Amino acid sequence: MSQQYSEDAIRTLDWKEHIRRRPGMYIGKLGDGSYPDDGIYVLLKEVMDNSIDEYMMGFGKKIEVTVAEGEVVIRDYGRGIPLGKVIDVASKMNTGAKYDSKVFKKSVGLNGVGIKAVNALSTIFTVIAYREGECKKVVFSGGNIIEEFDVEPTNEENGTFVSFKPDTTIFGSYNYREEYIEPLLRNYTYLNTGLAIHFNGNVFKSKNGLVDLLNENMTSPGIYPIIHLKGEDFEVAMTHGNQYGEEYYTFVNGQHTTQGGTHQIAYREALVKTIREFYNKNFDVSDIRTGVIAAISIKIEEPVFESQTKTKLGSKDMGPNGPSVRNYVVDFVKTELDNYLHRNTTTADLLMKKILESEKERKAISGIQKLARERAKKVSLHNKKLRDCKIHYSTQKEGNLDSSIFITEGDSASGSITKARDVKTQAVFSLRGKPLNSFGLTRKVVYENEEFNLLQAALNIEEGLDTLRYNHVIISTDADVDGMHIRLLLLTFFLQFFPELVKQGHVYILQTPLFRVRNKKKTFYCYSEEERISAMKKVGASPEITRFKGLGEISPDEFKNFIGKDIRLEQVRLRKGDSIKDLLTFYMGKNTPDRQNFIIDNLVVEEDIA
Repeated sequence: MSQQYSEDAIRTLDWKEHIRRRPGMYIGKLGDGSYPDDGIYVLLKEVMDNSIDEYMMGFGKKIEVTVAEGEVVIRDYGRGIPLGKVIDVASKMNTGAKYDSKVFKKSVGLNGVGIKAVNALSTIFTVIAYREGECKKVVFSGGNIIEEFDVEPTNEENGTFVSFKPDTTIFGSYNYREEYIEPLLRNYTYLNTGLAIHFNGNVFKSKNGLVDLLNENMTSPGIYPIIHLKGEDFEVAMTHGNQYGEEYYTFVNGQHTTQGGTHQIAYREALVKTIREFYNKNFDVSDIRTGVIAAISIKIEEPVFESQTKTKLGSKDMGPNGPSVRNYVVDFVKTELDNYLHRNTTTADLLMKKILESEKERKAISGIQKLARERAKKVSLHNKKLRDCKIHYSTQKEGNLDSSIFITEGDSASGSITKARDVKTQAVFSLRGKPLNSFGLTRKVVYENEEFNLLQAALNIEEGLDTLRYNHVIISTDADVDGMHIRLLLLTFFLQFFPELVKQGHVYILQTPLFRVRNKKKTFYCYSEEERISAMKKVGASPEITRFKGLGEISPDEFKNFIGKDIRLEQVRLRKGDSIKDLLTFYMGKNTPDRQNFIIDNLVVEEDIA
């Protein structure tokens, strides 16, 4: 039966319905708060961006943020929304002050969508504007006005109050995590020195801008003191570490562009050009950029981002009548970095030494690299090591955020996951036995060791994360001693040679159930002893209890329950103050007595469940 295509088939959705039906167009993915890029954090950021824009224009030095029981409250002390436009600003698409560049010259949001999306996707959304002794309050639900108050006198300081609760019919059962909110708020303070953000009893403030950002995020000291260069519209803080690859924190008008863009590309080019000219040597690009750690911030009039979530800058020019981003950044870096290196000869010498060491190592492994690449091309995609998926993630483009690769050990485990996976978004890489302990080894081992070489080729990260093929790199091993050891060996490999993979939140541990508790009517999968006890009470008398001892024991049909929409992943994160070198030395080095005492002191004996 053919579908009728007539005038009756054409519909125009109102703004609220369009946002609620297609939330991904406005906030990226949904999610329940388990990951820092989940939509509930984008909602918080959209409201914060408006408050930050007020500060950037010189109004309000304090922003108060409270998150409790799923509700977000943000109060700034800017000028406050004009009282007659409160409803329009919160509920009319393409409405805002940011179209007038005289008011907001270098603003984060320009298309008048952000706060409307928050409104439409919230069960309750309240906005109060305080302005010159008067206030206006409006309450919405799902974008619809449910209560509007008359303008009233107030003793409150100027500014805007917004509170909202994300809609559980859209986001499901969600939970805000402070460990994801705190870095977001701290980044705002690094980009806006002097701004104080009060969050759930803590106060975040920065005196040194991007220097503070690097010091907070680096897990080991730089090879030389942080170079800090600051102009009217561009700021950079940089150093080099002993890691491989490059690590960038980039911002546009205060917005964290996690996927980079034209400003990051321009900076990388400018860095190479400046260093070659300063030392008058034609260094290889990789020797200059290997180990670089940099934070860059640029201010652009009317920036163009590649999506509503603003994670990648697309602007080619600094503004309608300004120079190109490339020329502006190259000229700034060439002048300021060159001057800095001339004035700080000790730093210049340390930088030169780092480049020469990288050059020496690159030449030492160049022959091995070539052979390893050929081997990877011939082997990795044409045998059982890698069962690829149909779509891939790349930091060069928006989308495919759900692409994953499961790293498993053994044929039985990889076989179960392969049969149960979603072939569109989930790939499987099978290890052969335990990986080598790579602690203390040079990058040469990445190419000499077949398992590491093929894993690197599968992830496509030899040249850095720009070409990463999967957003989620999931270590999937048994929850026994051998499985834990494999986890440690893989984490050692990533932290030793590709720490940015962990720092940027791409590495996860797959959580699989330890027990299955069931009777003829109910089945519960339990991930802890507490869940097992609870399930036994729910099932009632004579439950059947199965202890899963390995991934290979779980049938593909059951595995679908654990790697589908209800997948449980634990993100591998480095805490503030964690030193990669110290962590790896303790857990993977040769300090046997210290580690032995640690194990004895922390030994937990598990009771037999059978």
